[in-house]
Amino acid sequence: MPTLYVTEPGARIEKEYKRILVMSKDEEALFSAPLVHVTDVVIVGSVGVTTQAMLSLLEAGVSFSIVSRAGKLLGRLLPPAEGNIFLRREQYKRAADPSFCFPVAKAIVLGKLKNQRTFAKRILRTHPEISKKAMEQLDRTIAEAENETDLERLRGREGIGAKAYFEILRAALPKEWEFKTRTRRPPKDPANALLSLGYSLLTQNMMTALEVVGLDPYDGFFHADVYGRPALALDLVEEFRSLIVDSVVLTVTNKRIIAPDEFAQSPKGDPGPEGGFYLKPQALKKFLRNYNERLHSTVVHSQAGRAITYQKCFEAQAWLLRRVIEGTKPEYVPFRTR
Repeated sequence: MPTLYVTEPGARIEKEYKRILVMSKDEEALFSAPLVHVTDVVIVGSVGVTTQAMLSLLEAGVSFSIVSRAGKLLGRLLPPAEGNIFLRREQYKRAADPSFCFPVAKAIVLGKLKNQRTFAKRILRTHPEISKKAMEQLDRTIAEAENETDLERLRGREGIGAKAYFEILRAALPKEWEFKTRTRRPPKDPANALLSLGYSLLTQNMMTALEVVGLDPYDGFFHADVYGRPALALDLVEEFRSLIVDSVVLTVTNKRIIAPDEFAQSPKGDPGPEGGFYLKPQALKKFLRNYNERLHSTVVHSQAGRAITYQKCFEAQAWLLRRVIEGTKPEYVPFRTR
């Protein structure tokens, strides 16, 4: 069980000998596992943690993330990183070099758009009633991005492709889940709330993968640097958005695992802007269960040459990027699915 998600309102994380415990507000044991079996802890909403448990997690090398009920990553607590100043210096030097950034950014954008196209084709096979115009636009955008030579224009192509793809994704949702546009801070409807939560969890997973290989998640090659934004994690997240999060969202909506009435709106005083939608506790558990199942499903990774879990794919991509930064690999190859 690599990641422990704690969502029970009023729950508390404690430490007992070499085990991690989750206690309810009524002092009932909700979960118990050896510390060595946990690699990440994510708390969502009003969950507490004792100082002793926090220290034990850090000593065991376990990262600790806090996510708001609306899906915003509020912060992370990390154990001391092993020093590799030479790798970090090389990363920062590469990030300041446009001749290095552009081919990496282009590979990321093409990986994202092509994975979106693959996922959109699957949607159209099961929803033949959806117009093909958006797919035609996505195909044109990919062809244009293939020939792009400027980073800002490449970002523009990525935005156009994402808009076309979301037209297909929106049309594949059940009628009661319809939404007009992508909204983030805060998510203005249940569908956007699912997407925001999923992308926040995916970003947290990617930050962990980058930290494992020694890279700084905050200095990237495609996303512009903004204070407090993990640009490199967001770079690598792009390839996996449709394959992980969008796939889970379609599953839980089309299979009626979660219903639109299983959401609430953030009141004034909650972390983040008020008025955003978030999942109620039982629905949140269902979403996390499906998200975890997707992370641990296997897929053939071309660079690894075998089937591995999606979560292991994150680390494989992080290692590949590290080798490109170090100069032992000639180019970054994005993860692609068939």
